[in-house]
Order: sequence, then structure tokens, then C-alpha cells
Amino acid sequence: MPIATLLLPPAARFGGGALPAGVASALARADRSRGEAGERGQLRRHFQLIPDHWPVAALTRNLDAKDAAGAAWLRADPCFIHPDLNGARMLSHGDALGLTAEDAQHLLPALQPLFGDAGFPIDAPHPARWYLRLPPEARLPEFAAVADVLGDDLFAHLPDGDTGRRWRALLTEAQVILHAHPWNARRLQQGKPSVNSLWFWGAGTLPDFVRTEFKQVKGTEPLLRALAKLAGVGGGTVGEDVDALVDLRALRSIDILCREVLQPLLAEVAQGRLDALNLDFEDGGLFVIRHAQRWRFWRKPLPALGA
Repeated sequence: MPIATLLLPPAARFGGGALPAGVASALARADRSRGEAGERGQLRRHFQLIPDHWPVAALTRNLDAKDAAGAAWLRADPCFIHPDLNGARMLSHGDALGLTAEDAQHLLPALQPLFGDAGFPIDAPHPARWYLRLPPEARLPEFAAVADVLGDDLFAHLPDGDTGRRWRALLTEAQVILHAHPWNARRLQQGKPSVNSLWFWGAGTLPDFVRTEFKQVKGTEPLLRALAKLAGVGGGTVGEDVDALVDLRALRSIDILCREVLQPLLAEVAQGRLDALNLDFEDGGLFVIRHAQRWRFWRKPLPALGA
């Protein structure tokens, strides 16, 4: 029988709302454990990369442009930085900026001489995901993932040390170019945030292999799609009885999660059409639900997610 695994956001995102009785009982009787928190830890539970590294730029480049092999890549994602009394904060980046191909066509030419002269050609096969192609001999500092920087003090995440100095200088020069660009003035007039900075992250080369136990991977998030593509896994067809990984990290409503997702799947488990239902929360919380757990009737229903 097939197994269904759900990728879910952190349990705290659902606000601690009360659970329906059937869901509360099933979660209380489930096998529970904890794994590594965060997007990287969550996806690494389901995809094995050989060699074992996490080159987000190369993975998504392979999805966006199909030319990632044979080179090292670094994301240089467009973002909006807002200064405040204590420094500056990244308020949005990538898709959240509502970028179009026209935006990239106007902004990128101003940046290409800077990065071309530095030996890191820049391009944008997707309007929200910009890339630097790195020479083989490039020495890189540690770059913070963009998700860790969003909403936080930008300066606390800048690369440090002698290697980081060059990248801090490139970032500053890019910010000057973007701040003065007339296309950003047009975006502001249209009520859109300006693209006034970049963020470097996700460096690496394409892995030799990506493996997963799933026969279906359903979701639209780019990194998940990139991993599934390299693992040779598609979205499958509705009703196909194979192990499936389903991305629901965009969910915000506990009512929708329970009514439209968990309750129907729990019925599948109870009727023997699913061998197991796995819930994988981004905060590291893991639940494995099986039909045989119904005999654990002494366990008190779980009052809320994260309890």
C-alpha cells in the first residue's frame, strides 16, 4: 500500500487552534519524533544528494536554464532593503517583488559590467532568480541563506573575513547602481517596491545524483521541483497508488489543513488504502500515522499542533 508524506510549515504558523476530535486523536496515537528544523533539514529528509552538499543555486539553475552542469553557481537574488535606525532590513526578495522579464531586462544591463569585470557573469533565466557563474578557482565565504536574512538586520548576515570583503564591496557597488537606476523610480510610481539590493547565497555545483524514495512529488516551489527533476520523479496522476510527497508549506489555515487534507487522508488510512500518513513540519516535528495505532486509545487527544 502507498505512503503519503506531507511537507508542512512550522506548527506555530497555525496559531495553536483547536483540532477536530478525529485529527486530535490520530495525532496523539501517532509515532512522534523530531528532525532538523528549517527548509534544508526538511528537504534533506526526503532527498539524498551525492556528493552530500546543498548547492541551491546549481539546483535551481538546472531547473531554470538547464545549463548548470560543468560550472559553479551563486544566486544573486534581487531584493528590497529598507533602512532603519539600527541599519537595514531585507523586507522582500525574489518572487515577492512581483518581478517580470521586463524588470530584469532593464536592471541587469546596469549590473553586468560590475560582475563581468569581477569574473562573475550575471544573468536571470527567471525574473525572480538571478545567478552568478563562478570560475573554478573562486574562493567563497560562507553566505547566509536568504530565508535566514528576511526581516532581519542585513549587516548581521554579511560575509566576513578577508574572503568576504570582496563580496561586501560587490554588494555595496550593486546597491549604488540599483538605487540610482531610473527603472526603480518607475516601479515606485507603480506602487511596487524597488529592487535596491542583491543577496548572494546557495553556492555550489550540481550533484552527481539526487535520490528519493517517492514516485510522485507534488508541489510548485522551485527548489522542490529542481530536486524532483534531478531525481527523475514527476507529479504523477491523480489516483495513482504510489508513495507520494506533497508540498503544503504554503498553508496557513488550521481549518483547511484539517478539513480538506488530514481528515480525508485519515479516512484513507482507516480504510486500508494508505499504509501510512507522514506529517513533516518545517520546525522538525514528525508524525507517522498508521491504522494499527487505533489501539492506543489510552492516549489523550492532542489539544493543538505543537502541543
